[in-house]
Amino acid sequence: MSGLVHTLVIVALVAVVIVRQFRARAIDTDRRWWLAPVVLAAVACGQSGILDPHHRTGSAALLAVEVLIGLATGAGWAWTSRVWTAPDGVVWAGSTKAGVVVWLVGIALRVGVFALGAACGVHQHSSALLLGLAVTLLVRAGILAWRAQSFGSASSPAPAYGDGVWPAWKERV
Repeated sequence: MSGLVHTLVIVALVAVVIVRQFRARAIDTDRRWWLAPVVLAAVACGQSGILDPHHRTGSAALLAVEVLIGLATGAGWAWTSRVWTAPDGVVWAGSTKAGVVVWLVGIALRVGVFALGAACGVHQHSSALLLGLAVTLLVRAGILAWRAQSFGSASSPAPAYGDGVWPAWKERV
């Protein structure tokens, strides 16, 4: 696949993932929530050219930064998601406005990493983006599965940073 087509496929994949993940979805802790991100990571690592042969150290450092950004984005996205139990006992999760901010910051950091690589003359393969996305999805799914397992049976939403669902306190008169 050419670089442009590969990049377009990744952008389309990211768009689908973002649209799907920002809708409320039931969390099934019995499923293999880790399988799709692991397959994405295997595809990314299996492609040749993930490291620039002329700048291996710089390319590896930028790839490591990309993975760290993926870790931070996934964790931030998971912790800003609202988790609640429906009356039938199914645990649901939905992203909040703070989750959108986490994604925008993650994208801006990734653009910065690619700009830094381009300024240093390090060729970065689109597989680095795919690996970063896989890490983001793996971390988010893992944290949400953990939150769902440890979630109580209350049917009210669990607070998530920035979701604006904090209870209003009334003063007695």
